[in-house]
Amino acid sequence: MSVFVDRSANGFGRMVMCHMIADTPTELRGMADQIGVALKWFQSSASAPHFDISQSKKRLAIAAGAVELARGPFVDAVKRIRVTWLHNQGRWVL
Repeated sequence: MSVFVDRSANGFGRMVMCHMIADTPTELRGMADQIGVALKWFQSSASAPHFDISQSKKRLAIAAGAVELARGPFVDAVKRIRVTWLHNQGRWVL
């Protein structure tokens, strides 16, 4: 599986969040479904399609096979994904 989480720790209210990306829309949606992240949290930002997930969801994703990446390798993955994901009328498709 090509799902990745980063090591960021961004505050959102009382939660600490990180990013989850994947090489394909199918992999990203599959992992989100598996760890209980609602599709409404999908972000189709200009950087790359992703979910912001809590640390507890991050642990579940890693247990399910996601790979935790340091900042440099994560940025490289974002760049690769940005180029390879399907793009539909200026919006990422999940």
